[in-house]
Amino acid sequence: MIAARLFIALIFTAVTRRHSETTAYVRITHQSWSQGRIEGEVRASTYEWQFQWRFRQGNLRVEPSLGRALICEPLSRFLERFDYQLEPGGDYSFTIRAKL
Repeated sequence: MIAARLFIALIFTAVTRRHSETTAYVRITHQSWSQGRIEGEVRASTYEWQFQWRFRQGNLRVEPSLGRALICEPLSRFLERFDYQLEPGGDYSFTIRAKL
């Protein structure tokens, strides 16, 4: 009986698991290796933010606050992964995936 419930729960989870995707577009506006800082703009859907990434401290600041919670974590992962490859004037993008 427990195995049957577990099997039904797994099927229900697999069927109801849905994902939403949005592309975030990043433009690097300033970079200073001596100060350990990258600045830029990011937009996703109808939101737009300015950010400052202090990569030596691992500190990310995003303004304005509207929608900040949606972008901080995926932007931070993107910057941590690619910060040494990003150049001022460069346009980049990454996909944000969320479970619904």
